Amino acid sequence: MSHSSPAAAALRASLPVLFGYVPLGIAFGLLFDGLGHPWYFATLMGLLVFAGAAQFLAVGLLAAHAGLLEVAVTTFLLNSRHLFFGLSLLTRFRVGGWRKFYLVFGLTDETYSLLTGTRPPDGVPRVSYDLWVTGLNQLWWVSGCTLGALLGRAVAFDTTGLEFTLTALFAVLVLEQYRATRALLPFLVALGCGLLALALFRQEHMLLLSIALSTAILVAHGKTRQWTPRST
Repeated sequence: MSHSSPAAAALRASLPVLFGYVPLGIAFGLLFDGLGHPWYFATLMGLLVFAGAAQFLAVGLLAAHAGLLEVAVTTFLLNSRHLFFGLSLLTRFRVGGWRKFYLVFGLTDETYSLLTGTRPPDGVPRVSYDLWVTGLNQLWWVSGCTLGALLGRAVAFDTTGLEFTLTALFAVLVLEQYRATRALLPFLVALGCGLLALALFRQEHMLLLSIALSTAILVAHGKTRQWTPRST
């Protein structure tokens, strides 16, 4: 493999993602196995969803016997930030067919960070480099999900407390979002709406209702442009 090949350059860039995605994917696979579904469903979620926070959220909602519509709407709202990832790279993804679809599909937080924060070596086509980075990142994630599901099926594993990984993941996302926006108001609105929904509605419906209420208030506020990340 040449040092200037797109695969080699992308592999070097995606190694930090490997060390983050595989352990987190294993945690997801172990939690998913606790739902009682076949192990390969965890692999399929990694292939077809490829969104760590959304997959963890789906595990929690499915464990709480939430409806598929509630899971779908909550997942869409959670990942709606990815719409802005794609918009910011419209001029970058000037390719057609499956390559453009896959580049847009694979825009996770970490992939977006690599695509906007690294560049291929001289002589390496940008599109090929981007495709390899996206593909390798998804490979690390799918491998972790599959390994975790298989471990959960083969070895008696006490997952008590492992669900805290979801809370920890969201805590990290909140901190990263605050570091990017430096705006406290959206988080205070979300906290207030969450407490209000928890007080007024049943626990299994509070998440969706609090997200909808928070979104409505923030949109009505009309100053969302101030809360976009300062840099990419």
